[in-house]
Amino acid sequence: MRTHRHSTSSLIAVPLVGAISCLGLTVGLAGTASGAQTSARSATAPSATTITYQVHPITKLALATPGATAGGFPYTPSECVATFGLACYSPQDLRTGYDFPSTATGAGQTIVIVDAYGSPTLRSDLTVYDTEFDLPAANLNIFYPEGRPTYNPRQHHNETSWAAETSLDVEQAHGLAPAATIDLVVAPNNSGNALNNAEAFAVDNHLGSVMSMSFGAPEDLFRGNNDQLLQANAIYQQAVSQGMSVFASSGDSGATEGTAAPTALFPASDPLVTSVGGTDLFLSDSGTYESETTWNDSVASLCPFGCAAGAFGATGGAPSILFPQPSYQASDGSGFTTARTTSDVSFNASVYTGTMIYLGFLGGANNGFYFFGGTSEGSPSWAAIAALADQAAGHPLGELNPLLYSIAANSTSYAADFHNIYGPGQSNAFGGPGYSATAAGYNLPTGLGSPNVANLISSLAG
Repeated sequence: MRTHRHSTSSLIAVPLVGAISCLGLTVGLAGTASGAQTSARSATAPSATTITYQVHPITKLALATPGATAGGFPYTPSECVATFGLACYSPQDLRTGYDFPSTATGAGQTIVIVDAYGSPTLRSDLTVYDTEFDLPAANLNIFYPEGRPTYNPRQHHNETSWAAETSLDVEQAHGLAPAATIDLVVAPNNSGNALNNAEAFAVDNHLGSVMSMSFGAPEDLFRGNNDQLLQANAIYQQAVSQGMSVFASSGDSGATEGTAAPTALFPASDPLVTSVGGTDLFLSDSGTYESETTWNDSVASLCPFGCAAGAFGATGGAPSILFPQPSYQASDGSGFTTARTTSDVSFNASVYTGTMIYLGFLGGANNGFYFFGGTSEGSPSWAAIAALADQAAGHPLGELNPLLYSIAANSTSYAADFHNIYGPGQSNAFGGPGYSATAAGYNLPTGLGSPNVANLISSLAG
């Protein structure tokens, strides 16, 4: 997710959110769940002035020909560093590093992912991904509220970026919760009206108990035109009332997100949504957790492996100008007493410690596995974790923020359930002002921290 634009011809992979132009909406069905109902909220009059969410992945091709070695990606993380200057993590590496229980697979759970445009090769890409990483075939349903868009990257440059985003969201969620069903809801374009209707379709039809949204727009773009924000908030209210946990990415361009002053991204800033920030996660070749830092490539001490490929981004996180402080953040220690702050939690997000994602729609030698990062990785990852917690609990846990902050309020459970990420020089200042993560406890760049999944889902479920 980023707010400022990047050329898709540059190297390395980060789906990033931004916000600038505008478009519209649609609704119809594909996949196996053909009995779902059309969203009643689709009839809501669209906002006259449209907010637009954009993603701009920066990609680096790692391996054009998959399957070079049986049973896994042919490079270890350290071999990737030696070959490319970036570490590469398989889903098994991430599950080991964040201590996912081996028995936690997401069986019986459904993860809802909302994206625009979709990917023309998603099903075949997912098959390649599963084969490469020895994963079970995914149970993937794709819904197109009001019709399936025709993939035409020459018509809309956004479509290629969103196709990469879609691949990241689905492959990442499946890799971490391999037995969970994934319901992908595709909006026909990236306008706020279209994405609101896609979210409403998912909620109205009770598609699942977890929803991930790896997109956002700076809150100041909603000033004077909050119709789409109010529509979205009403959807999230309905979602949590039905027991759904909702996640969004906090941003990839530091605290300012490419604007003049620090700004939170919406929908991550909505108090009903869990906002996911980003880190650099360092694992051994066997996947053992070694350390973790705030993701900010502009700080020399934080940019990994000599920063040979340059600065790609930094985690978002800022106080909201639209939402007051929710009760669950009243004792978070951030120093903010009136405003909702993001991030709430965090996950690996650096391109230098990249998750490996397969793209098959670019054509010829451009198809292959790519390094991906950004907080767009974090939202579907935390959605997968929530699905595992729902599996352990035997019922949907619903709105997670009050539960997460209550765990953090107890020093013993906090130390067991989270990696608290802080230290000298750590902040999300990226070409502008930012916020520090130098003291223990909650901070805006990484929230409560990254998960120790086994302990966390035990606390959430118990």
